[in-house]
Amino acid sequence: MAKTQKILPEKGKNNILITSALPYVNNVPHLGNVVGSVLSADVYSRYSKLRGRPTLFICGTDEYGTATETKALETGQTPKELCDEFHQKHKAVYDWFDIEFDYFGRTTTEKQTEIAQDIFTKLYKNGYLEERTTTQPYCEKHESFLADRFVEGTCPKCQYDDARGDQCDKCGSLLDPFELVNPHCKIDGATPVPRQTTHIFISLDKLQPEIEEWFTKSSKEGAWPQNGISITRSWLDKGLEGRSITRDLKWGTPVPLPGYDKKVLYVWFDACIGYPSITANYTDDWKLWWQDPENVKLYQFMGKDNVPFHTVIFPGSCIGTGEKWTQLNHLSTTEYLNYENGKFSKSRGVGVFGDTAKETGIPSSVWRYFLLANRPETGDSQFEWKAFIMANNSELLKNLGNFVNRLVKFVNAKCDSVIPDFSASYTDETFDFPAFMAEVNTLLAEYNTEMEAVHIRASLKKVMEISAAGNNLLTGRLDNASLASHPERTKTVIGLALNLAYLVSSLVSPFMPATSTSILSQLNAPLHPIDDTWRADALQGGHKIGNAAYLFTRIDEEKEAVWRTMYGGTQASRLAEEQAKAKKKADKEKKKAKKAAAAAGAQAGEAKIELPVRGKEPLPVAEEQAPAAAAP
Repeated sequence: MAKTQKILPEKGKNNILITSALPYVNNVPHLGNVVGSVLSADVYSRYSKLRGRPTLFICGTDEYGTATETKALETGQTPKELCDEFHQKHKAVYDWFDIEFDYFGRTTTEKQTEIAQDIFTKLYKNGYLEERTTTQPYCEKHESFLADRFVEGTCPKCQYDDARGDQCDKCGSLLDPFELVNPHCKIDGATPVPRQTTHIFISLDKLQPEIEEWFTKSSKEGAWPQNGISITRSWLDKGLEGRSITRDLKWGTPVPLPGYDKKVLYVWFDACIGYPSITANYTDDWKLWWQDPENVKLYQFMGKDNVPFHTVIFPGSCIGTGEKWTQLNHLSTTEYLNYENGKFSKSRGVGVFGDTAKETGIPSSVWRYFLLANRPETGDSQFEWKAFIMANNSELLKNLGNFVNRLVKFVNAKCDSVIPDFSASYTDETFDFPAFMAEVNTLLAEYNTEMEAVHIRASLKKVMEISAAGNNLLTGRLDNASLASHPERTKTVIGLALNLAYLVSSLVSPFMPATSTSILSQLNAPLHPIDDTWRADALQGGHKIGNAAYLFTRIDEEKEAVWRTMYGGTQASRLAEEQAKAKKKADKEKKKAKKAAAAAGAQAGEAKIELPVRGKEPLPVAEEQAPAAAAP
């Protein structure tokens, strides 16, 4: 639905500005990328809006930098053509996952140039930028300076053999490319050589006292997660140093200084400025969101590897301008989501990526549920097909699906789809209705507490506990015998249960919006705000509900093996096995050829022919069967 009226903060209200880490444009996100930023942010945005708060959810593609420039060379496109293509791919993925941005933009805009250069210029005038001549890796093969991340090698600290020149993904250490053992150019494999170049550095050491003061206050007031606090604290404890914010590239925001016409702003200085610039492309009143810290709270969602750029470099850049910027209030970070005890790999076809999840035929609501129920909040978590199928069949289908379906079907059949007259204050000696309502309100309060703290997994669990309470209410009390023998009690059960389903439709909406829409269609009711207490009579007697429909469908357990093959869950081991088989076959052929050559030499030397002795012939080597092709 098109939004005609711009969302702006309102004086005196709890105004919430939400960002999710800008996905880098030249790849398709995998499930870990989706849950770590955009999906988690979407949940909180939907919740905040259902609480009646002015809320703006901003995201977009991060498009400048070496990776884009290099990828474009590989594909024969211009960087802009590549960015246009992948911007649409990202948007298509997020649309399928039902991510509801208020604006999904990009960093390659005039607003980006304007705001980034303005911040740069103010930092320069305030004495926080300095020029340094440094030694950087240079690839003589394709005659270009290499960004740190385009130098790969072995981490000198943990010996991980796939570390990048800026950071080791395994141990998290920040690195200098010349620290790597056996460094090589990611593009062509050549060994980079050191070469001098001049760049602009931001003096984070000068800004450290103010950054530290802000961090101490914000992390406490915003109740940051421990991993975000620990990562930021480790940077500060080591002591901040000057950090280069320019690069020898063509594709990027131009550096607004004379003599720097062949250099651009470094993407990790530039990228976070994408948040305000994307907002500026959404509304000319962007400063109402980004330069009013007294009236706006900023919530930022990301994977843990992005933390320092959002808690040190971007805040430091804003502080250094001397202007009042809306700074990070609550940080929501995730650890890593792994795939079947391994890593996602687009190049090897291992794991489910944003553009391939729909190929299973499983609706996005089920994917959203599983990812959020297993969100890696305090430690790494796994995507496993067996658990995915079980979550659908044993949790969604048996709990939430069963509760709504049995209830609506009964009212369709026995009450002509009309809610009977009932009283929420009804009491009965066979069931403690007041205690049931108190239980629901306790769970609702816990749900709101967890959501306010952005404890997404725990909040989703509360939704399922409320649904389970609904099933318990129906058990033994919603059938023909009960309707005949305890008509008033049964009418009360129907009325309360339908209103509980109405409550669940609101509470589940941030997590599974399509599921919520289906429940609301069956109840013939609009989406209701999330309140502090449950209105057990929001739907009253005489209201006509819609027809029953299945929320979920059972997944055959046999799909586990099909999907593990289809998405390469064991592809790495299969590849190793196939390579081992090929080597074994080659070794056999080599030995066979060697024996044949030796036999031929012996025959030639002795000038005699030997007939094979019966029973002593060498056994034939069977041709090995070609490995089966992976399922499409």
